[in-house]
Amino acid sequence: MNPKQMEKMMAQLGIKHKPINATEVIIRMDGKEIVIKNPKVTEVTMQGIKTFQVVGDIEERERQPFTEEDVSLIMEQVGCSEEEAVAALKKHKGDIAEAIMELQD
Repeated sequence: MNPKQMEKMMAQLGIKHKPINATEVIIRMDGKEIVIKNPKVTEVTMQGIKTFQVVGDIEERERQPFTEEDVSLIMEQVGCSEEEAVAALKKHKGDIAEAIMELQD
C-alpha cells in the first residue's frame, strides 16, 4: 500500500503518529536494563492514548544500584580509581557511605 494512502486511512481512524528523535532508549527493570541503541521511535496516538514503538539494536545489561555520580563522588572523597569505587559500591549494594568507609581503611 502507498504510504500516503496508509497515512490518510490512519487519519480517518483517528490515529496520529510522529517520529521521535532519540539517540538511546533505556528500559529499567529489577536487576537489569534493556538498552536500545540507534533507535527509531514513533509516538502513536489513538483514542487519546499515546504508545511508543521502538526499533533498534538491543543490548541487555545488569542494572547497577548506583550511578556514575556516585562513583565520581567516591573517587573524589577517597582518591581511588574508578574500578575500586565501582567494586566497593557493588560489594555494599550501592551504599555510598559504606563504600567510602571501606576504601578509607
